[in-house]
Amino acid sequence: MAIITVGMHEAKTHFSRLVRQAREGDEVIVENNGSPVARIVPYVQEPPRQRPRGFARGTIWISDDFDAPIPDFEALVYGDAG
Repeated sequence: MAIITVGMHEAKTHFSRLVRQAREGDEVIVENNGSPVARIVPYVQEPPRQRPRGFARGTIWISDDFDAPIPDFEALVYGDAG
């Protein structure tokens, strides 16, 4: 891995080449008036984090009557058939 330092104008002119070099493992430092302002480095995609099983245990619960009919709702849907 090499570290390459280029000026802003050169970076604009040769951006594709610099990106290719970064993809191959080099680090490119872009300078503006002699001061570093940006880095072009290879992109590394991190694997998605896996949540451990049971991480929310005890924080979620379901009521025993969660599927019981709701009289007011049934009256709205089916009308007053009673």
